Amino acid sequence: MPPSWSCGDAEMAATASIGGDGAVSAVSALQATLDARTAQLAALEAELEETNRGVVALYAELDTQAQQLRQATELKSRFLSYMSHEFRTPIASIRSLTRLLLDRVDGPLSEEQERQVRFIDSTSAEFAEMVDDLLDLAKVEAGRVEISPAWFEMVDLFSALRGMFKPVLTNPAVHLVFEEPEDVPTLYTDDRKLSQILRNFISNALKFTPRGEVRVAAKLEADERVTFSVSDTGIGIAPEFHQTIFEDFSQVQSPLQKRLRGTGLGLSLSRKLAELLGGSVGLASEPGKGSVFHVTIPVRLHGASRP
Repeated sequence: MPPSWSCGDAEMAATASIGGDGAVSAVSALQATLDARTAQLAALEAELEETNRGVVALYAELDTQAQQLRQATELKSRFLSYMSHEFRTPIASIRSLTRLLLDRVDGPLSEEQERQVRFIDSTSAEFAEMVDDLLDLAKVEAGRVEISPAWFEMVDLFSALRGMFKPVLTNPAVHLVFEEPEDVPTLYTDDRKLSQILRNFISNALKFTPRGEVRVAAKLEADERVTFSVSDTGIGIAPEFHQTIFEDFSQVQSPLQKRLRGTGLGLSLSRKLAELLGGSVGLASEPGKGSVFHVTIPVRLHGASRP
């Protein structure tokens, strides 16, 4: 006899059939979602790979540009160095001839002749300073500047600077004052490089100070550093030039500047030399109220200990 089906058995079979169809639908939905996510991941991987190729190409281009920049900088330094050396010989010859003429070796000079010869001598001296700045800058940029630190007293440095500038103080309306350094210990650094920085500051201060004073001072800071300042009562510098004054070939636009010659390299060179000494330079100035240039360096270069 065929098996008999009850109403309960039929209901259970129908429920099982419906449940099976639902499970199949859920699996299909999950598979579709997984396929979509897989496609998105593949697209992201392709985009990331393309981005990586672009980054690699960009780095290669930057490396090429950096190499070209290094070569251009090296060529510029070599050109400046060669040009400076070539200029030194004729400049030295001109200055030697002017000294012979001023010493009356070949006979007397009239008042007008002496005035012209002195003009040639002063102009050649300015030219010589420009050439020296160019040569020093070329050496710094080429990494050929050697730092020779030694122990020295602040008083000796100020005394040497005072002697250097005494012959060039031709304006009686300007006084050059060196303050006695107080509580400044013996320094261990390159005194020649420090002297060159201060000479540049003092020379600029004297050029742009028609009357008043130029004051040189030194102060010990709390962090074992010393700040040297050169303040003047000159024409001052407008705020828009404060950020660029220490850059190469930068010059302040002023009526006085037009009457003075220069390369605009002295302050740039001073900044680079200060960095070689582990220090920095700075400026505080207002038009018509003078300027204060300063350089701050460590008391002991490269962690040297006291003798």
